[in-house]
Amino acid sequence: MLNRLWLGLFVAAAAAALGRWWIGGDAAVFGAIVASLFAMAKLSVDVMVLLFGTLTLWLGLLAIAERARLVQALARALGPVFSRLLPEVPPGHPALGLITLNMAANMLGLDNAATPIGLKAMRELQSLNPSADTASNAQIMFLVLNASSLTLLPVSIFMYRAQQGAADPTLVFLPILLATSASTLTGLFSVALVQRLPLRDARSLAWIAAGLLGYALVLAGLASLSAAALARVSELAGNLMLFGVIMLFLLVGAWRRVPVYEAFIDGARQGFDVARDLLPYLVAMLCAVGALRASGALDMVLQLVRWIVHHLGLDTRFVDALPTALVKPFSGSAARAMLIETMHHDGVDSFPALTAATMQGSTETTFYVLAVYFGAVGVRRARHAVACALLADLAGVVASILVCYWFFGSR
Repeated sequence: MLNRLWLGLFVAAAAAALGRWWIGGDAAVFGAIVASLFAMAKLSVDVMVLLFGTLTLWLGLLAIAERARLVQALARALGPVFSRLLPEVPPGHPALGLITLNMAANMLGLDNAATPIGLKAMRELQSLNPSADTASNAQIMFLVLNASSLTLLPVSIFMYRAQQGAADPTLVFLPILLATSASTLTGLFSVALVQRLPLRDARSLAWIAAGLLGYALVLAGLASLSAAALARVSELAGNLMLFGVIMLFLLVGAWRRVPVYEAFIDGARQGFDVARDLLPYLVAMLCAVGALRASGALDMVLQLVRWIVHHLGLDTRFVDALPTALVKPFSGSAARAMLIETMHHDGVDSFPALTAATMQGSTETTFYVLAVYFGAVGVRRARHAVACALLADLAGVVASILVCYWFFGSR
């Protein structure tokens, strides 16, 4: 699947470039694609340098947590939940605790902590994988849940809106929560359907209902706060969780007589191995994505969507927000740039800007996640992971549009 996807991105880029040259005489597009290839190769190394330090830090801390048996305790506590979603993972396996930590970090927008923990979880799942180069069911479920981007506190979106002068930076809080919930549920149930997971029995339905109820209660509580209070809660929750987790690992490790310094060094050494194995996959995927962007293929898609929506007699305001959604699966930095450009061009509180912010908060850099997570363990056959992850992205985009028309349609 990854082989066909990678080749397909280059073929689409070539087709778009040839079309621009043949129809419009734009020969510069070929130079732009070549320049993009070199730029993406350099960007891959820059990203890896940033990841290297983060991986080293968090893999060192996780080594302390594992020796202190904190991860194993978390895995045992969540065994009943994951026994349905990940039936091939034994109860109490360390991967379950790591998956939980990864999802918690993602919910709070702690990307720097979530990625190293997620890579460690993927390596633990790889130890159970009977086929070294083919994604297991458990790895696919974890990746799709990770890529569906369930975000409880989208702090970065609030920051972008504040920087652009929004009177209420947290105005998109509820729309993002609704849209990201739709994305995650779509990813979960699509994988469950393909893998034929037993989620219809009373126990599974009870766990799902309890989770949805708890999420709704948290949502209701946060929705009752003022904009200023919500911003403070967002900032405090993220920083407090990060600091609290670090201190918990260190203090429990010391209490259980773990040599914390030596454990940290042993775990940190794994960061180099992960980074070394990851770089080729990252270069390959980012270069393909860069070629697609430079070819103008995404602009062609946007023009086609606008033409179809216009001829259907529908409101076309949401089309101006689609650049963020179109590039988000390929590049987080490009999506941020598109979001900021939309805010600057249309106004930070305009309908297109609010919709783009909601899309940014409810979707994920799917192809980047695929390259990083599968590349870290040498998986080449993704099976149904790509289709399910992109379906979750599509659900997030559609939900963002519908929710924003509900909340902001009169703007």
